[in-house]
Amino acid sequence: MVQTNHSYCTTILVGKNASYDGSTIIARNEDAGTAVNPKKFVVVQPEDQPQTYHAKLSGFNDQLPDNPQRYTAVPDATDDQGIWGEAGVNAQNVAMSATETITTNPRILGADPLVKNGFGEEDLLTITLPYIDSARSGVKRVGELLEKYGTYESNGIIFSDVNEIWYMETAGGHHWVAERIPDDAYVIAPNQTGIQEVDFNDPAHFMYSKDLKAFVSAHHLNLGNGFNFRNIFGSNTQLDRHYNTPRAWFGQRYFNPDSVEDKSPMSNDLPFIAHANRKITIEDLKYVLSSHYQDTPYDPFTPGTDSEKMPFRPIGFNRNQELSIIQLRPNVPSEYSAIQWLAFASNVANTLTPFYANVDVAPDSYRNTTKLVDSQNAYWVNRLISLISADHFHTVMDDVEAYQQRMMGYAHQRIIETDAAANGLTGQQLTAKLQAANDETSDHIIGATRQLLTTILTKASNGARGSFTRGHY
Repeated sequence: MVQTNHSYCTTILVGKNASYDGSTIIARNEDAGTAVNPKKFVVVQPEDQPQTYHAKLSGFNDQLPDNPQRYTAVPDATDDQGIWGEAGVNAQNVAMSATETITTNPRILGADPLVKNGFGEEDLLTITLPYIDSARSGVKRVGELLEKYGTYESNGIIFSDVNEIWYMETAGGHHWVAERIPDDAYVIAPNQTGIQEVDFNDPAHFMYSKDLKAFVSAHHLNLGNGFNFRNIFGSNTQLDRHYNTPRAWFGQRYFNPDSVEDKSPMSNDLPFIAHANRKITIEDLKYVLSSHYQDTPYDPFTPGTDSEKMPFRPIGFNRNQELSIIQLRPNVPSEYSAIQWLAFASNVANTLTPFYANVDVAPDSYRNTTKLVDSQNAYWVNRLISLISADHFHTVMDDVEAYQQRMMGYAHQRIIETDAAANGLTGQQLTAKLQAANDETSDHIIGATRQLLTTILTKASNGARGSFTRGHY
């Protein structure tokens, strides 16, 4: 298996009839193996897309199609370990998020071993998103690549368009299944195989590798009735019960508490497809993807708690690198319907910035992330805030939460204003308007974020260990 510094994400998917405004919404925290892995937000033009793709870590190579389209991405600030594009929207308003690292079991890995020089998270967005025109075609392209090249890791891959969301899970080197998320449902995926019963007679809602049933039968992999992909291909380990499952439990506890009131955080039978007791908003997604088991006995920020001894891995924590929430709206013209909400560093202390995807270039402070610390850009100013907030949580969180509330109100205001200003514009005039709006939004939020850094740095410094005043003498 290829060793990387990228994995450990959390995904939430919201069908169009489950969202507050009829949008399809896909959201995923990108987490890293270490606390610092600088990210940037870019727009990739067709002329900048490689014709021959070369992976840095696995040695995977592929000749790419000759018809790429423009797309957004959130790659690493430097390409030392590859691109890692992670999440974006293309010119046809098709969105992709890749990947949710998942687990599988030894029987699968023996029957269909992972492919050392196959592709993986480093590569998937770059070799897929520029070439698809629907969520379903995204599944088809990755399925063909899996059959041809194989993968070196097990992953969940998300595709959406304005009508559909598809969640695709790989298993072993070459096998996979994908399920269309019901329009009235939501999903929380926390680093473990999630898809349950597969209906092979329902092509409108399921896609799969063509030999999937024969492969399972030949290797005696199905130990139960029906065809439960999670039970056949997934894992049920001590790691799952402490690292993965509790995150799904907390999210479902928030969206539909009645359904999990008799479940523990380590329950191994939480449903993949779930239904909320209300419409789901952008704020709901940010809350869950920033969560740390608040209002439960498992919150590592509880006063007097030794966070290293807490039993469950939180969703919002120090290793969050970026959060992309991609909203494809049905109620505005398609030329400016796609919004990529973006946050950098730990979600506990950051805020979302809404960016229109139909632009030629991203704002400077999000695009020009440096390898060295620089508080002028979005990643690093948020990384500094997350570090101070974690060590001085109860001293600074009133300031952080007030900032988050103001910025989310501002974000929604900006969308309303920009939609109105964009109405009736076309072509380059529209692109320029959206790009200027993104720049203005970015400048305002970065200014407020740097002010927050100043405020909490001052507060934390005044109470730093070893502080001394003449009054103590």
